[in-house]
Amino acid sequence: MANVVVIGAQWGDEGKGKITDLLSKSADVVVRYQGGVNAGHTVVVKDQTFKLHLIPSGILYPDTECVIGCGTVIDPKALIEELDMLESLNISTERLYISETAHVTMPYHRLIDQASEERRGSNKIGTTKRGIGPTYADKSERIGIRVIDLMDYEALRQQLEWTIQYKNGILEKLYGLEPLDPASVIEEYAGYAERLRPHIIDSSLHIYSAIRQRKNVLFEGAQGTLLDLDHGTYPFVTSSNPVAGGACIGTGIGPTVIDRVIGVAKAYTTRVGEGPFPTELKEEIGALLGDRGAEFGTTTGRPRRCGWFDAVIGRYAVRINGLDCLAITKLDVLDEVEEIKVCVAYELDGQICKELPGSAGQFARCKPIYETFPGWKQSTEHCRSLEDLPKQALDYLKFLAELMEVPIAIVSLGASRDQTIIVEDPIHGPKRALLYENGAPQVA
Repeated sequence: MANVVVIGAQWGDEGKGKITDLLSKSADVVVRYQGGVNAGHTVVVKDQTFKLHLIPSGILYPDTECVIGCGTVIDPKALIEELDMLESLNISTERLYISETAHVTMPYHRLIDQASEERRGSNKIGTTKRGIGPTYADKSERIGIRVIDLMDYEALRQQLEWTIQYKNGILEKLYGLEPLDPASVIEEYAGYAERLRPHIIDSSLHIYSAIRQRKNVLFEGAQGTLLDLDHGTYPFVTSSNPVAGGACIGTGIGPTVIDRVIGVAKAYTTRVGEGPFPTELKEEIGALLGDRGAEFGTTTGRPRRCGWFDAVIGRYAVRINGLDCLAITKLDVLDEVEEIKVCVAYELDGQICKELPGSAGQFARCKPIYETFPGWKQSTEHCRSLEDLPKQALDYLKFLAELMEVPIAIVSLGASRDQTIIVEDPIHGPKRALLYENGAPQVA
């Protein structure tokens, strides 16, 4: 039995969807613990591509239960669209469960998010404009609507009549927008409630019961470590806690039940939206990585900014999350690159900086200090073991393991499930990972 957390070790978009999907095969329960429809997981099964935003990737396995935890904010319309999509493909959603205490994204959240971001002008954050931040803000202000509130029509009506009147004042007076009609919103969301009602449970109790029964539970986060509200590159962050500690808060379980934490990182680095990015490549090589890696956001379709692997933020992710091992994705994207660089430290105001600065201004002034490696200039997409990899690719992975001071358990070489090297099954396999010893990583 193992309870495992899967987190993004960069700025999100690391390929967590594929890794979660792979690990879900060994899991009895997969739990999403934070974020909302601002996140997206892309999973490729044979020739079929699934783009999921709220429903955990484990839904694609017939015997795996999936839970949306209380730390997630739920847009009912988007969730129902995902349910319809899966059911149209003959994928059962009966084993999907939704926390009764998760907060609900309402129409006024989306409108305020869009208007606020536009008003920021050059100071925009790069939000997806899906209403996630305002939903979490209402949660903190204690005026939010929870899933359980949708289940009681009269209570919902009373709560929304006041809330919409309050929000209409903001929409009209601050942003010059048309007010919402309370009756229409109430009827719309009451309709969503009936569709979702069979899936609503006390998710904390459900997860706790699974753990007590010694089932394998996989906790999946959205976004990545550097987008964490408390530990990310503030203010260019999301509105929740994608880090491993968020799994406990976002599901209602204690930290002592977590057995392992797996970090997912690309073999290079990307980020979407605004904010400093020391290793960003704006020349031809950046375009090559974006093209070969199909670097477009699952949720927004926005092109991702591409750069070399940044070990400073990597080591930070190891520390903040307590990572046990890494899954390195998209190694194949580097197959055509002549020369590969890794950022090992920053130069900040004339000083060498090996840790992530807490100030956004300081981080914006960081210049990468690189070590350079020869590329392997051959395809790796058909490699299925470490021994199949070109020597230069294996050397590159060993160097990353040494820099991050953590084993590499999985190497992904394409979007499909089978394009993967499983060095170690992080849930219940034998420990045989890409290790480092005395500063010299080796294959054990």
